Amino acid sequence: MHAARLAKALQTRTGAHIFGMGGPRMREAGVEIIADAKEIAVLGITEVIHKVPTVLKILRRLRKEAASRRPALAIVVDSPGTNLPLAKKLHRLNIPVVYFIAPQVWAWRPWRIHAMKKNLSRVLVMFPFEEEIYRKAGIPVDFIGHPLVDVVKPNATRAEFLAAQGLDSSKPIVALLPGSRPTEISLNLPAMLDACEGLARDLRPQFTMAAAPGLEEGFFQRYLRPGLVIKRIAGAPYDVLASADCAIVSSGTATVEAALLGTPMVVVYRVSQTSAFILRRMIRAPFLAMVNLIAGKRVVPELVQDDFTGPRVEAEVRRLLGSEADREEMKRELAEVRRRLGPGGAIDRAADALAAILPAKS
Repeated sequence: MHAARLAKALQTRTGAHIFGMGGPRMREAGVEIIADAKEIAVLGITEVIHKVPTVLKILRRLRKEAASRRPALAIVVDSPGTNLPLAKKLHRLNIPVVYFIAPQVWAWRPWRIHAMKKNLSRVLVMFPFEEEIYRKAGIPVDFIGHPLVDVVKPNATRAEFLAAQGLDSSKPIVALLPGSRPTEISLNLPAMLDACEGLARDLRPQFTMAAAPGLEEGFFQRYLRPGLVIKRIAGAPYDVLASADCAIVSSGTATVEAALLGTPMVVVYRVSQTSAFILRRMIRAPFLAMVNLIAGKRVVPELVQDDFTGPRVEAEVRRLLGSEADREEMKRELAEVRRRLGPGGAIDRAADALAAILPAKS
């Protein structure tokens, strides 16, 4: 999504032809897709092993195209497992490389920053605390703010949305965001539903779920619980979050979206046991939830791996639903997180920085 918006902004400024790896949104933005990003989508550490041959094949394909076409600039976006090796190959071809949505070296694999210094011309970062990290490492860096600040807005008022969905605005609403990938959902959703069953026994809240795009209609059938009503809503994740009194959110971008909407939340996450064993020895950050990292303190509860159980989630949701003071305090903290993410216009700032490197539009 961010790369597609950046591609459009760059084309407007420079008229550049853009090619590379991406998905449907980038194709719609006029990017010539050489490799499909979904080929490398994977969750966890051990789970990535079977993807290695595919990644190597894509790297060879992208390098070959770059060597043939000699682009004026390469922009690598997120996905450091693929993009850092690609940056090295492109640097050897004397192609300037800029990283947009930089690797989280402050959280794990800090040694990556040395390779970044060798192979990158510039880094564009979304989070305020990242700027100092890259500057201290001697890498040219710009804090552009978070692109989501401009796009995370509900399409309707709470009353309008709930009425359209047949939900009662006078009853509490708990939103579920279990993730976007099948593996992620399979690891997160069962414990979420355990919590919902506990809450339903006496509080009887209404449960909504933001349905991730691209999943088969029958995907969630295997997770249904008798007597537990979860209203799945497609195409309106921001309305689902904005209308909720509390959300149970899989750690990731959705936590930033919830923060921008001011929705009180409980952050959860689980990976395979083998991946968890490895990650515990690699992760250096004091928090997992991006909201807490941005705030520099524990603003929202985060229940990870063995701590992520139905009863623990239920207890945190009960606390938030039962205390207006706790909800309001969290909303105040989330408003400060939103302020730290910048004033909006991140894509324009990124495009301006990149356009300064590219030849002027004729």
